Amino acid sequence: MTKIETEIFTSLLVSEYVNSKFTGLNVVDAWGEKSFFYNPDNLLKRGIYFCTIKENNGDNDKASFLDRPDVFRVNFGVSKKTFSSIFGTVPKRPTKGNCIDGAYDFTALDSLTPHPVYGWMAWVSILNPSFHSWSHIEILLEESYQQCKEKYSLKKLK
Repeated sequence: MTKIETEIFTSLLVSEYVNSKFTGLNVVDAWGEKSFFYNPDNLLKRGIYFCTIKENNGDNDKASFLDRPDVFRVNFGVSKKTFSSIFGTVPKRPTKGNCIDGAYDFTALDSLTPHPVYGWMAWVSILNPSFHSWSHIEILLEESYQQCKEKYSLKKLK
């Protein structure tokens, strides 16, 4: 499956999409999330963070109230240029246990926001994406994947 064609999204469906659409990934279940690392040659310990699917609150990440039934969050990085074109400026790094500053509703379903903790690194998030928002998410995921490939190539050269 390379395209999601349903109105009902689940974390499993998004995970299957990511695994089938993007090659060279290592998948790690840790910290209450499924993490996808780009590491086609397995030269790095885990690889380059590509995206995560989070279904539970973490000690330092509770802003999305992920302990609600059937709520999950898809997280991934984009370029600073793309981030800024969507949200304005890239926020400052929050102090430990806090969220980035800004008037964002990190609990809203199907709404693209900066990542509540890692927005300062130009990461974005969406809770329970819908069919209507998915075409935009696919474009952003492709950008994220290309960034990971570039970062991997640079690390591989070291």
